[in-house]
Order: sequence, then C-alpha cells, then structure tokens
Amino acid sequence: MRKRIKAADLPEFDGAHYLDSETSIAAYLTDILEANDAALLASALGDIARARGMTEIAKTAGITREALYKALRPDSAPRFDTVSRVCAALGVRLVAQAVHPATDGVEV
Repeated sequence: MRKRIKAADLPEFDGAHYLDSETSIAAYLTDILEANDAALLASALGDIARARGMTEIAKTAGITREALYKALRPDSAPRFDTVSRVCAALGVRLVAQAVHPATDGVEV
C-alpha cells in the first residue's frame, strides 16, 4: 500500500531553480508578459532576481534589498521605473511586438 501525501505537506514550488540560462529567463518572461498581469510580472521578476542573487540585483538597480523584495512580491504592482531598473539590472529588456502582424498594405 502506498503512503498518501497531503498537498499541504509538499514544499512550495520555486521556479527560480529553473531560471539558469538567458534562454529560460527570456522564455519565462515572454510567457508572463502574455498574461498581461502586473502582479504576475513583479513576481516573475522576483523569481529571476532570486535566481541571480537578490542582493546583487538590488545593488545594480539602485534599490535597497528590502525595497526590491517588497516591489517584487506576488501581490504588488510596481511602478514602471522599478520594473525598468530591475530589468536593466537583470540584463533583460521588454520588447513591444505587434499583436496583429502588418499585411504591408495587402488586404486580406
């Protein structure tokens, strides 16, 4: 007979362990941005910052470590300036992309 495991007894999932390359970080952020949720973006940036080292990211972004934790918690809505500074410190940039590709004047 197998022993049952209660969900409450499982450790909390931490995605930071899987953000070990530029490619995985870019893919993660791309998926998060598609959700169009500021709190989710803040949380994802927090995951990436933890993977890279929160203290170093805070220092590079010019934000205190405590303020960075507060700004990137899952229920936050950080200012664009904060998101921009954290992205720069992480070495990533947010890119705008057309939702509907242009047809170059060709009617469809």
